[in-house]
Amino acid sequence: MSLNHSRWNLLPPAPSQYLSELRYPKLIAQLLYNRGLRDLSDIELFLAADERLAADSKLLPGIEHATSRIYRALLSGEKIAVYGDFDVDGITGAALLANGLRYLGADVTPYIPHRMTEGHGLRIAALEELQNLGVRLVVTVDCGVTDVKECQWAKNAGMDVVISDHHAPPPILPNAAAIVDPKLPESKFPYPQLAGVGVGYKLLEALFKSIGRDEILAKLTDLVAIGTIADVVPLRGENRYLVKQGLMVLNTEPRLGIREMANICGLNIGSLDTDKVTWCIAPWLNASGRLEHAMSSYRLLTTDSVEEARSLAVLLGQKNAERQKMTTELFTKIKEQIVARGLTPLLISSGKDYSLGVAGPVAGKLAEEFYRPVIVVRVDEKTSSGSCRSIPEFNMIAALNRCGHLLNRFGGHAEAAGFSLITENLPKLEECLNHIAEVDLEGVDLRPRLDIDIEVALPELGGETYKMIQKLAPFGKGNPYPTFLSRGVQVIDCRIMGNGAEHLRLKLKQRGMVWDAVAFRQGDCFRDVACSLDIVFNLEVDSWNGMESLRLNIVSFAPSTGENRFFNNPM
Repeated sequence: MSLNHSRWNLLPPAPSQYLSELRYPKLIAQLLYNRGLRDLSDIELFLAADERLAADSKLLPGIEHATSRIYRALLSGEKIAVYGDFDVDGITGAALLANGLRYLGADVTPYIPHRMTEGHGLRIAALEELQNLGVRLVVTVDCGVTDVKECQWAKNAGMDVVISDHHAPPPILPNAAAIVDPKLPESKFPYPQLAGVGVGYKLLEALFKSIGRDEILAKLTDLVAIGTIADVVPLRGENRYLVKQGLMVLNTEPRLGIREMANICGLNIGSLDTDKVTWCIAPWLNASGRLEHAMSSYRLLTTDSVEEARSLAVLLGQKNAERQKMTTELFTKIKEQIVARGLTPLLISSGKDYSLGVAGPVAGKLAEEFYRPVIVVRVDEKTSSGSCRSIPEFNMIAALNRCGHLLNRFGGHAEAAGFSLITENLPKLEECLNHIAEVDLEGVDLRPRLDIDIEVALPELGGETYKMIQKLAPFGKGNPYPTFLSRGVQVIDCRIMGNGAEHLRLKLKQRGMVWDAVAFRQGDCFRDVACSLDIVFNLEVDSWNGMESLRLNIVSFAPSTGENRFFNNPM
């Protein structure tokens, strides 16, 4: 067992016949096998990640009704509202649809609801405001499929709603002009795991291809890539193709806002990948919606003014720093409460002073820390709102559905969801969810499982190995970064690094080869480092002062023996 208590799961080796037929190096063949790729045609398509992965947009349910209604609006000069969500998926989706419809000559009004005062999804007050602005058609992205009451209000008010969404539809669908959602029961679309921005892209694709203008679509794939990566949907099938194309645009023709953001946070245009989107670009875009209004991020993605792009990028950087501080403070507070109370299968914490804007990230950090489903609730006098993060063993949205009679609204996915309810119902909801978790998680080993691709000796990773591994990119959910296990690695040096002594920096040796390594957020394990370690790690490029070198990113480790602890003065 590792020091961080994760379960190491070394994946089974590929059959010898598979290895011999594939004619790839054993390490690469094992990585392909672990990703479920069994025949040469699937492997070739996976590695190419080209347009052959793109499905026909006509296979999406509701697509013909949606394009027909939008073209009618274009031809008659109707004002169109694009209604997005306040997370990165919704922001990029709104920017994508607004840009695309403007290419077609539409008069577009963007609308993104305020996280704190409006919440997720369509709102009648917002629809009324849009109606007063002369809007006759509302096109949603990343929301709408559960908004039955709101769509009926729009219908009665003489407004049409075209829904493009990727969330699971309810039993009773909204009365909309069209619903485009790959998760509808009648859908024949082969990739139901599109992000919301991906569904918006397919809607635009159908519009543009019908008039022979689909060359414009390529310029918008950067937005698809950012939203798809941020929404943590599987990077397989068409998602893989869209992200690969979008990263190419980000690295060759970045829009002004992304270029200014990269300059401020020290990213190199030309080397942007899924990791940099996940840890820098997406959090910055999310920050405005978490603390104020997501329209700042929308404007950053759509502005053609260098001055505005620069000022917005500075603003988002400041908001992100503020968000990080608030997240750390609330995380520490709730963690102390959990430790004092003791662990239960489901962890729920509520408070009047909790910021709804950081409740989701805090719940996510707590779920990672304790490997339990977590709910963080902001309590108000009449109505309270909760953010949920879960683990693969517990379907949060299914649990909320079973408690739906207690909720005003809820939505999301199996591992990330949100809800609102009358505050007096909160104790009943906690009782209901705790019971569900006790039953569903009974007998489950509540430690994270760390899947390991292959056991290797460190010298096997030299030469062209890293370049070959990169052929499997883009990495993300459904195609994780390759993870390796090396046993009996000698520790030459180990020191603490980081302002808060959070991380470990190591120098490791095996069979005469020396590697630099880092163990992020494992500084508290310093005194557990032994002279010989078994390590689980990824390979990564370390960029410093214009120089690049390979190093090991240690995600977990354990002493090879129970003796010979290795200490250096951490100061």
